[in-house]
Amino acid sequence: MTKTLLTGLIVAAWVCGQATEAPARAWKREDIRIRDPFVLADEATQTYYMYAQMGNRPDRGDSHKGVEVYTSKDLELWKGPDPAFIIPKGFWADRMVWAPEVHRYQDKFYLFVTFTARETLGVNPQGRTLDKRGTQILVADSPKGPFRPFRNAAHTPPDWMALDGTLWVEEGTPWMVFCHEWVQITDGTMELVRLTDDLSGTVGDPVTLFRATDAPWVKSLKEIGGQHHGYVTDGPFLYRTKTGRLLMIWSSFGTQRYAVGLAHSVSGKIAGPWKQIETPLFAANGGHGMIFKTFDGRLMLVLHQPNSGAKERAHFFELQDTGDALAVKL
Repeated sequence: MTKTLLTGLIVAAWVCGQATEAPARAWKREDIRIRDPFVLADEATQTYYMYAQMGNRPDRGDSHKGVEVYTSKDLELWKGPDPAFIIPKGFWADRMVWAPEVHRYQDKFYLFVTFTARETLGVNPQGRTLDKRGTQILVADSPKGPFRPFRNAAHTPPDWMALDGTLWVEEGTPWMVFCHEWVQITDGTMELVRLTDDLSGTVGDPVTLFRATDAPWVKSLKEIGGQHHGYVTDGPFLYRTKTGRLLMIWSSFGTQRYAVGLAHSVSGKIAGPWKQIETPLFAANGGHGMIFKTFDGRLMLVLHQPNSGAKERAHFFELQDTGDALAVKL
């Protein structure tokens, strides 16, 4: 399929989806079901944008798959959702949509999102199907979209089960950090790949930053009552402290189930090496977090909690930047 045809299909699908969506309304934060919440604090409009996958509220009868966005002025009352990207016919993936996040870069907005195809990559040694899954980057002129893919394929390797890509720019060079999924390799990894200057593609092969088992707090899923043996890597997000230390928050499973861990780069560079901090930043069955600053200057962690069923909600916690690490303010 040509790039022109694909883009036309996407725009048409987006317009159609926008016309058939229920009218935007106001939501209290606690009424929005959301996993992997990501908040873009847009200084230009003094507006918070929160991104979510579509189709996660059965009572609405969503027929589309894609990404939607809520807007707020105070992080409590949210308007929307509005469609930001709707999967068109002929797209390479049309199943689960996970972990959308939007970054402003060179005066455009880039959506990093994980898609899953109906195509499979085989079966792992435990008999579990390996879904074709990857992170893709899309672009728009507005934080509300519509977002447009550069091509009809993921940015991550086509034979990998990959997910949860995020952006980091270092000395003018853009990088993507993402996860190689435990289902395929048992001990999940955190990976790094260089991006082209316009984020349309990748340069070179991914390199491994660390494995899930490098963190002393991480447990196998089977150890905490799951059916399958494996060590999870999820949800990376990068943050540089007030003293210049480079930190990464990321999620896995510990003694209290889903959690947010913390690692730091010994070199201060994205390539590491990375050292794990022994205890999680947040351990109480909540995770896949990200960090942002409010318009009044507070440093915030947002994550979903609990990590189960239809009960997931966005929870906000104020953080303290100690220079060496981060701490949740009590």
